[in-house]
Amino acid sequence: MRLSIQDFQLAAQSSLPRFVYDYVAGGAEDELCLTRNQADLQALTLSPRSLRDTSALSTEIEVFGRRWSAPFGVAPVGLIDVVRPRGDLHAARAAGKAGLPYILSTASNSPLEQVREVCEGPCWMQLYVMQDRGMANSILDRARQAGFEALVLTVDVPVGGYREKDIRHGFKLPFRLGPRLLLDMALQPRWLWRQALAGQPQFVNLMPTEGATSAQAQAALLARSMDRRLVWDDVSWLRSKWDGPLLIKGVLHPEDARQALRYGVDGLIVSNHGGRQLDCAPSTISVLPQIMDVVKTQMPVFIDSGFRRGSDVARAIACGASGAFLGRAVAYGLAQGGEQGVAQVLSLIAQELERTMILLGASCPADLAQCLVSSTD
Repeated sequence: MRLSIQDFQLAAQSSLPRFVYDYVAGGAEDELCLTRNQADLQALTLSPRSLRDTSALSTEIEVFGRRWSAPFGVAPVGLIDVVRPRGDLHAARAAGKAGLPYILSTASNSPLEQVREVCEGPCWMQLYVMQDRGMANSILDRARQAGFEALVLTVDVPVGGYREKDIRHGFKLPFRLGPRLLLDMALQPRWLWRQALAGQPQFVNLMPTEGATSAQAQAALLARSMDRRLVWDDVSWLRSKWDGPLLIKGVLHPEDARQALRYGVDGLIVSNHGGRQLDCAPSTISVLPQIMDVVKTQMPVFIDSGFRRGSDVARAIACGASGAFLGRAVAYGLAQGGEQGVAQVLSLIAQELERTMILLGASCPADLAQCLVSSTD
């Protein structure tokens, strides 16, 4: 019986090869940022309001004209097929059926057109802008034609984070399957059988180029193509290419939130990439109030990194966020049961959020702003 995301995580740890589990669960360098994300969330307390009628409870919100069944969704997770083949499709189906948003990663392993087709709910496209602008243009055109509703520009990966566990395993870009990885795979025969039937995951949404058709070549292309020259003026270029809502993911500084307003961005996702990039970065929940002081109500602000319970989502909303996105939690559900496992994770978070709201005396997400937020630190 799995009663929490931690239960799903432990089950994933026992059913995935060690290098796959560490790829999903691990962080950069000493994993201090990874630890801070959850610790700072857990340090926040919410003081409930008493004698409130919550019999007409609703967790629904509206974002960019679309209804969400609850104020959380599925964050972009690259290379998710190493957890389970067709992982993007499983997760998108589960999110859509739950009435929750789904963000597809540029580094996904299923064609974006297929993912959009199976996703019944709000479906957004995450974008890495690379040195070759033609690659970004190709993804933009395909996403527009497929009907993706919003574009999410990730800005916190000018270079890949230094993830020591991946390096020790030999699990890095480009892939090199050495004896240690092969042994890890052999110890998980069910996982190995699924992967053998599906074939090696590929970054199918990278624009095909000469010499970049194999998984290794695509991975190497992605790793070396991140553009360190990306600046705010490039946001104007993207704005001219994309008519729908444009969000920036990876903002941690209030001045960057101010810049986003100046450049006509439609929303922010406060993110430190789940602690996978800059290990000395602050937790997302700790900087959220500073960003909300700048943004106020001028655009929706979302948050990710470290969210494991519905009460975490409630904490974020009480601090001003419009909603939260979950990545690792979804991957753990995917490892255990594909689409059904993801659906169970999303349902669990929704149930926890409802229970938390009732206990806090909140009938809708907006009521959470009335809670008194304190820190035990």
